[in-house]
Amino acid sequence: MSLLLAPWARLSLLVVLLAAAGVGVLVYEPQRLLSQGWPPGLPAGAAAVLFAVAYGLGTAALVPRPLLNLAAGALFGIPLGLPAAVAGSVIGAGISFGMGRVLGRDALRPLLRGRWLRAADDQLARHGFRSVLAVRIFPGLPFAAANYGAAMSRCGWLPFLSATALGVVPNTAAYVVAGASADSPDSPAFLFSFAFIAVSVAAAAVVGWRGRRRLTAPLARAAGEPAPTPAPVVGAGVHGA
Repeated sequence: MSLLLAPWARLSLLVVLLAAAGVGVLVYEPQRLLSQGWPPGLPAGAAAVLFAVAYGLGTAALVPRPLLNLAAGALFGIPLGLPAAVAGSVIGAGISFGMGRVLGRDALRPLLRGRWLRAADDQLARHGFRSVLAVRIFPGLPFAAANYGAAMSRCGWLPFLSATALGVVPNTAAYVVAGASADSPDSPAFLFSFAFIAVSVAAAAVVGWRGRRRLTAPLARAAGEPAPTPAPVVGAGVHGA
C-alpha cells in the first residue's frame, strides 16, 4: 500500500491516465458531435448541462478546447453555448488541477530548483488570481499545460478556478460565436469572431517569441557565454578646466 502512495508511483499513474485519455480521444473522436449533433428529445437546458460536464471531461482528457467551443456554438447557439463552454472549461480545469495536485505534485515539486521556476511558483503563490487570469486572457500557454503547471505550484483552488472562469470568457466567446454562425460565414458575427481568433493567435506567437528572447540571454550566460560588454560612457565635462 505504501508503494501505491509513493510520489513517483502516483506520478506514473497520472501519466498512464493521461495517455489512456489521449488514446480514447483518438479512438472515439469526440469531434463527431459537430456533425452528428446532440441526442434528440433532451430539453435544451438539460442538454447544455450535460454538454458542460462532457466538455469538462473532454478537456481533462486533452481534447482541444477550440473544437469543444465550436461544438458548443453549433449545438446550442450563443445564449446556451457560451455558459456551457465556460462552465465546462472550469470543470475541466478543476479536474486537471486536482489530478495534478494529488498525483503529480509531490514528485515534481522537488525539481523546482531553477530560478525561473521558483519565481513562477512564488508569483502563483502570492498573486494566484492575477497570474492565472493573465495566462487565461493572453493566449500562448496551452490550457492543459497551464492547469497542470498551476497544480504543481502553491496556487490555491479559489484563485485558480475563479480566474479561469473569468479569463476564458473572451476567447471562448469568439469560438462559440464562430460555431453558432458557421452556416453564414459572411455574417458580421462570424467575421468578427474569426478576426478575434486570428489576432489572438498572432498575439500568442508574439508573446511566445518575446518570452523566448528574454530567456535567451540569462540561459546563455548560465551556460558560460561571456556577457556583452557595455558601451563606454563619455563624460560631459570640459578637459583642462
